[in-house]
Amino acid sequence: MDSLKENKMGVRPVGRLLFTMALPMALSMLVQALYNVVDSAFVAKISDVNQDALNAVSLAFPVQNIMIGVATGIAVGVNALLSRGLGEKNQEEVNRSALNGLFLAVCGTVLAALFGIFGAEPFMRSQTHNLAVIAYGTTYIRIITIVSFGIFGEIIFERLLQSTGRTVYTLITQGTGAVINIILDPILIFGLCGMPRMEVAGAAVATVIGQIVAFVLALILNHRKNPDVRLKLRGFRPEGRMIRRILGIGVPSMIMVAIGSVMYYGFNRILMRFEAVQTGLGELGTAVFGAYFKLQSFIFMPVFGINNAVLAIAAFNYGARKPKRIMQVIRCGAFGAATLMLLGVAAFQLFPEKLLALFNANEQMLSVGIPALRRLSLPFVFAGPCIIFSGVFQALGRSVYSMITSIARQIVVLLPAAYLLSLTEEISAVWFAFPIAEIASLAVSIVMMLTLYRKKIKPLYEIAEKTT
Repeated sequence: MDSLKENKMGVRPVGRLLFTMALPMALSMLVQALYNVVDSAFVAKISDVNQDALNAVSLAFPVQNIMIGVATGIAVGVNALLSRGLGEKNQEEVNRSALNGLFLAVCGTVLAALFGIFGAEPFMRSQTHNLAVIAYGTTYIRIITIVSFGIFGEIIFERLLQSTGRTVYTLITQGTGAVINIILDPILIFGLCGMPRMEVAGAAVATVIGQIVAFVLALILNHRKNPDVRLKLRGFRPEGRMIRRILGIGVPSMIMVAIGSVMYYGFNRILMRFEAVQTGLGELGTAVFGAYFKLQSFIFMPVFGINNAVLAIAAFNYGARKPKRIMQVIRCGAFGAATLMLLGVAAFQLFPEKLLALFNANEQMLSVGIPALRRLSLPFVFAGPCIIFSGVFQALGRSVYSMITSIARQIVVLLPAAYLLSLTEEISAVWFAFPIAEIASLAVSIVMMLTLYRKKIKPLYEIAEKTT
């Protein structure tokens, strides 16, 4: 009980607290981004003639993203309820939210495996007629979905550590998984050290092995280092009410990720329209877009690390009824996110050729990719605060606000803008859809944040005044 009374999220200076919690999260997310990039970088070297393997992994990305999004959505719901329970000093609420979250993660694993078995090939055929790309992509999807228990378990148990402020351990779990993946990638893809050459399948196998190791480590660290959460499976029965509460917070987050995958899928379909303008131009576009998504994760993943810390701190202090600390963490988080995004803009504007070289880019790919990276990175600085606001919406029980802003950005604005720009038959024009969408998203996020302040945060100030 002492750990609940003295939890650092309610007493330490906010700026220092956010930094100490966000740094290991940001570093662990950066490591996660690294292993995504390394996967694609090795895959791109399977052939010097074409980008079939890179295209396959890029086109498979929405499935991988939705799977991670479902796990993260469950974890977000558990995170918010668990942190709030800690703030209210309600140990029973903490334990029940954790156990029911684990049950939902098992359900997610089963659904992912079923999609891998029955849906992988139809999904790939819906995007391309290139048989090599279809074969590579189908194999990749089936491996990462059928053996998805590693990523589901890793994300849930890492969020249990984050929810109680023990964020440094997530750096250990993700870092270990990433290092294993990076070591295994060239061995399994190219058949080194006596192993058979597995190509794209090798990248998938390396990924799931890394995830399983990270999951096992997170499980062990929770058992040994996290006394705030006491998991007792004996006698456990899923609780409909608790599951509804977790999903009530987490489903909007899942939908946001699903929306992102729909956007990615739709944008690739728009890029493939350029095959009619010039043979191979559409496939170059999708390869560039896939490379961009891997590269931008270097910038966005650390910002999501800050967001995770903001979510935990805001949820805790909302439960503890400390509005000043909520506002302080919002300001600090938005400033930190914007700063990282500015660094990302600089990197993409100054070194696009070097960044694309990581993916074995030939002259044709560079001709499309260099202007693409420069235009796609322009709105990064607007995206940073939007991500932080989204975490605050979730922490204070208004996840639907996050969903609204995500829909506005990626479905209502981005895809229609991209389609209209594609009518110019200039592939370089399509990339401007992203700056247009990010500006719209920032405007909607600010309106939602002001609404949240009026409905959720301001009343806490009024309660505090009456009690003093």
